[in-house]
Amino acid sequence: MSDNSSRKKIKVKAGIESRTIHVDYLARVEGEGAMYIKTKGDKVEEVQLKIFEPPRFFEALLCGREFYDAPDITARICGICPVAYQTSSVNAMENGLQAKLPFHLKQLRRLMYCGEWIESHTLHVLMLHAPDFLGYQDVIQMAKSHADIVKRGLRLKKAGNELISLLGGREIHPINVKVGGFYHLPKKSRLVALKESLKQARDDAEHIVRWVNGFEFPALERAYECVALTHPEEYAIAEGQIASTSGLQIDVKEFENYFEEQHVPHSTALHAVIKNRGSYLVGPMARYNLNQDKLSPIVKEVVNSIGFEKRCSNPFRSIIIRALEVLYACDEALRIIDRYEWETALPSVPLEKRAAIGYGASEAPRGLLYHRYRLDDKGLIKEARIVPPTSQNQKSIEEDLQDFVSRNLSLSDEELTWKCEQTIRNYDPCISCSAHFLKLKRLYV
Repeated sequence: MSDNSSRKKIKVKAGIESRTIHVDYLARVEGEGAMYIKTKGDKVEEVQLKIFEPPRFFEALLCGREFYDAPDITARICGICPVAYQTSSVNAMENGLQAKLPFHLKQLRRLMYCGEWIESHTLHVLMLHAPDFLGYQDVIQMAKSHADIVKRGLRLKKAGNELISLLGGREIHPINVKVGGFYHLPKKSRLVALKESLKQARDDAEHIVRWVNGFEFPALERAYECVALTHPEEYAIAEGQIASTSGLQIDVKEFENYFEEQHVPHSTALHAVIKNRGSYLVGPMARYNLNQDKLSPIVKEVVNSIGFEKRCSNPFRSIIIRALEVLYACDEALRIIDRYEWETALPSVPLEKRAAIGYGASEAPRGLLYHRYRLDDKGLIKEARIVPPTSQNQKSIEEDLQDFVSRNLSLSDEELTWKCEQTIRNYDPCISCSAHFLKLKRLYV
């Protein structure tokens, strides 16, 4: 993760006719990226979110492996959101192998995912994003004046990690998830032991929602087409159909009929668009705009008490929604634990190898995460495709920058640069996740 020394890499060239802002290494984001903006007069001529981190060829690494290797391999794509990659991969494999998971296994997958939302969102809200709104270079400086908030954040992150560790076997790159369920199920006593820390986490999360709601937010309203999973009975996390605020409602298997990825020269990650429509938005703001009616009563009460809007279109205010989702994840985790009665149930369902194509998706902290696999009759992976949320958001990020700079050319170079970096951090981009699209060709001579 880039540190704050990267801010010294800023290059600003100003003249009567042109102005260029170039940040060589973005700070407080996961992975390696840069920002380049060029203006001429009162026009923004060029905007680039430059992702230069080398691709890691995960799709190629999966080919030739057994289908049950997928969750362990894909978990290595990201140390912050491994549960998302595991969930989308097992969803796709189970879809292809026609495995039907019973209710208790789906609930435990959801519980584990709640842990990831808690730890990942908390990391972003407090450690990476909040300093932008308060004028601090980093959370270390922020902690000098907001020690209580930082302590609450550390407790929250610990609570999320404990959930992942118990269900997944360890906090980072969990090893207990398998195609068809889990290798082992936890005893109820171990889950119940987490309730007190989760209740404290829920209180901390509500406090943080109210705290971030008091920030001063830059003005930027955009008419996004929001895309997220939806579910008829719950706030979609681990499963659902794909929907958009413009009326799209499709099964996950139809993703590639409506969405496509495009190569751009300045990025080692592809830009995703809706075919014949253009950019779209995934992530907390998209989920909230599509699914707010499925939030739990305690979250709805907080939404009403802070006067938060029913439809959010200012990306800077997405930090409030991330905090609301932390509150929801804490509350949902407690609900699932209270109803847990399955410690003697089977940890997985039987699977039969077959030639198939499987499609899966889930809602990573940063947004919709799509997987597709083609298997042969021996259960070997012949083809893999992964579309991460950050690559789907890249085009929207650049459009946000274009819009924001156009409206704020009167700002000083230093302030404009700061606000542009903040604009990127609104998305909590996981650059390492996005940079793995290149095809590996093996040549024989």
